[in-house]
Amino acid sequence: MKRRGCRIVAWLAGGALLLCIVAAGVSGLTNLYLPRGPARLDRLDDLDKARLAESLHLREALGEATWPGLGQADIPLVIWNREHSFLIGFPQAPAGWEEVPDDTFAGRPYYRQRTHDPQNFAVQIDGRWAASMATKHETDLAFREQFQQSLPPILKQIFPYRLLIFTSETQITAVLHESFHVYQAAVAPALFAAADQVYGQADRYWELDATMHASWTAEIELLVAAAQAETDDQSRELARQFLERRAQRRAGLAPALADYERKLEWLEGLAKYAELESWRQAATSADYAPVEALSADPDFRAYRNFEQHSQQELNQMRRQATRAGEVRFYYTGLVQGLVLDRLLPGWKARALGEEMYLEDLLHEAVGRTGAAER
Repeated sequence: MKRRGCRIVAWLAGGALLLCIVAAGVSGLTNLYLPRGPARLDRLDDLDKARLAESLHLREALGEATWPGLGQADIPLVIWNREHSFLIGFPQAPAGWEEVPDDTFAGRPYYRQRTHDPQNFAVQIDGRWAASMATKHETDLAFREQFQQSLPPILKQIFPYRLLIFTSETQITAVLHESFHVYQAAVAPALFAAADQVYGQADRYWELDATMHASWTAEIELLVAAAQAETDDQSRELARQFLERRAQRRAGLAPALADYERKLEWLEGLAKYAELESWRQAATSADYAPVEALSADPDFRAYRNFEQHSQQELNQMRRQATRAGEVRFYYTGLVQGLVLDRLLPGWKARALGEEMYLEDLLHEAVGRTGAAER
């Protein structure tokens, strides 16, 4: 029996090794067939155009439901890859841009220039703000290259990189994220400028971050629980605990660093909210139909992946508690917005109209004033 047991263990070990070898071979083989991206980078290809058309269609059809005023705003777009940037929504080529020859977008000319200092944010062109976002292939490629750098050499060839390809909804709604920054700049220019300047406090803030990890973890858990609570009363109580915990953590924090948090939650958290809410609107609207051209996109799921994506976002938020970087405030701002949807209807009308940050509105939602905590 003992020898038989040894033979079984050896057989299982050999079988496991064989499975690993087969899996590695299959993984390496699938990497040979990863999407190659556009054949030309000096113009938008058909999938780039389809995704961009869907971003515009989504904002026009459901932008008002996502955020009042967003659907009607005039927002030019810059879509870029590592070689060229493309400008859509300008009546003529600004200085430094040229019309893309022998091509149009939605039946109209669009413009290009060589890519330099690309950003996923709002950028100024000829005195106008435009929403700037990488193409989906550029985002996928950059993420894959960054991930490869963290792998040991033996795994770089066999890791299943197809798992790192984003769905098209991620890029489509990211364009709305950056478009919301343009909307913030147009509707609340002073608040937008003040929030943009707060990055100057970053080094000072992140030097202290490690001392706040435990408190941040507790804050984020309370905030997630408030968003997921079964009743509004439970949500209100958890939101109150979140605000109390935040006030305790900030007791020894310089006012400028507390403002760093508030302003980034306003700047990036609201844009993240617009990104996720537009996805939710598309997923739950009974009569919304994506543009027909997306039927040829293998990475588009017709927004049916919203619930899975939403849960992934909450899980990602939890991980930010101990990670340096302003991405944390994308999520804490986003989820405060989700809680305000429940507890303070009409909050969006005030979020851009006065110096009122998300936590101030949340204080009001739980029956307290922001000033009482300052």
